[in-house]
Amino acid sequence: MSTHFDIDFVSDVSCPWCAVGLGALEQALENLRGEITASIHFQPFELNPDMPPGGEDMTEHLTRKYGSSQGRQTGFREQIRERGRQVGFDFRLEERSRIYNTFDAHRLLHWAGEEGRPDSGDGAPGQQRLLKKALFTAYFTRGESPESHEVLLRAVAEAGLDQARARTILASDVYATEVRAREASYREQDIHSVPAIIIGGRHLIPGAQSTEVFERVLRKLASRL
Repeated sequence: MSTHFDIDFVSDVSCPWCAVGLGALEQALENLRGEITASIHFQPFELNPDMPPGGEDMTEHLTRKYGSSQGRQTGFREQIRERGRQVGFDFRLEERSRIYNTFDAHRLLHWAGEEGRPDSGDGAPGQQRLLKKALFTAYFTRGESPESHEVLLRAVAEAGLDQARARTILASDVYATEVRAREASYREQDIHSVPAIIIGGRHLIPGAQSTEVFERVLRKLASRL
């Protein structure tokens, strides 16, 4: 009999390492098929909660926030592109010129987690995960704005979710309180960077670990049950 884990994946849709971490986790679960199953629940974390409408130029933002030079940013993009290739994700960071506010994306992800089809026992992704991946692709592969309601609604359709319901949510403040509360909860748990992967509500794996690390940790935790 296989072991099942509930996994909370704390992340932002504008975080490239989160896309890498999700790909590696999915690879690990595929490699552990028959031994371990998991339901992945995406939890909100905004890297830039105060980002104004329209966003900010990417180079200016990274220079101001991290003090990184143009050369370091180029090296970072190459590193991310290679890590993405290893987990089957296509980063086209030259298409991404701005950083945007992601709060509405998190509200839709919360809704998908509440009302969408969950991950199945055989490893098929649920609609919240499909929406998350569609948002990663929109931003990191196509360079689209996760702030744009048009982009968000297209991702909703790609995940097989109800566009009319999503449009209603976006036109209101539905789920705003819930998302803020969850973000505050993770900050209170001293989570200040993402991805942060919490297994079974107890075991934290920080950062975009490799497929091999995820496999090793999941096997170790399963052996203790």
